[in-house]
Amino acid sequence: MEFKNYEEFWPFYLSQHSKPSTRAWHFVGTSFVFIFIILAIWKSPWFLLLAPVVAYGIAWFSHFFIEGNKPATFGHPFWSLRADFRMYRMILFGQLPKELTKLSNDQRM
Repeated sequence: MEFKNYEEFWPFYLSQHSKPSTRAWHFVGTSFVFIFIILAIWKSPWFLLLAPVVAYGIAWFSHFFIEGNKPATFGHPFWSLRADFRMYRMILFGQLPKELTKLSNDQRM
């Protein structure tokens, strides 16, 4: 799929994470990124190498075995990374349900 900009990509990204368990696994994977950054500062910079391996491994697991689709990362790696952190922040602060409702209403128009 082709998108003109990130904001056009964002609804597609969320549509590829339609199941709450997919979003939960992404949240866990992204949380590991922060854990590995802390470990890299505290223990060894080598932990930074594990951050993407673990985070993407968990996220891709959810796509293949829960959501049943191909990760958006394969087609749009940078926008997907940005969207993952946006989704993470929205889940963390309880804003995602409102965003999902808003996008659902926008698509009906």
